[in-house]
Amino acid sequence: MLISKIVRTGYCSSKRMMDIMGALIAIVLLSPVFLIVAIAIKLEDGGTVIFKQERSGENDTPFVIYKFRSMTERVASSSDSAYTWDNGVPDTFIFKDTGEQDARVTKVGSFIRKFSIDELPQFVNVLFGNMSLIGPRPEIVPITSCYSEKQKQRLMVKPGITGWAQINGRSDINNGEKIRLDLEYIEKQTAMLDIIIFFKTVWLVIAGKGSI
Repeated sequence: MLISKIVRTGYCSSKRMMDIMGALIAIVLLSPVFLIVAIAIKLEDGGTVIFKQERSGENDTPFVIYKFRSMTERVASSSDSAYTWDNGVPDTFIFKDTGEQDARVTKVGSFIRKFSIDELPQFVNVLFGNMSLIGPRPEIVPITSCYSEKQKQRLMVKPGITGWAQINGRSDINNGEKIRLDLEYIEKQTAMLDIIIFFKTVWLVIAGKGSI
């Protein structure tokens, strides 16, 4: 038990260090992409570049997530839908985000969504410490407010830019499967598993499958 606790403590410490290093390297290397995307968004409709939204973080602590705006200004600023489940989020529930071809998605937005470029500002969230590079994706507060006790267990760790559920289906899997995969990650998380998730994410993004 003591050895297991020491190993877990060492993993958590090294993970935070890797988060900081990885986020800093990514921001520096991708800074030209940040600039180009920001200019493209501004030129298309003159609206704000960054989309901000409240998500549930570690221990269900709310935080503001950053993304490049991919929808029209009016839609992006609208409030989240309300959910009224009394016994947890149904396993069959599938959160359907607006598709790339939706008329409310801008032309630039369609492209950056396809290659998950809209998610890049979340490296700033990682630096702030409210997100990790690898972990369960942060859910919107209206959904987590309906979580059952079991579902709340996915909020025990820091959310990530990409995770085990994302490389195994992303939005194509239902809530029950997503919860199962996230809890499996929390139970088995190791540095090696994080590395596997990272490289598979890179491959899926390059392939244009938008894994995050």
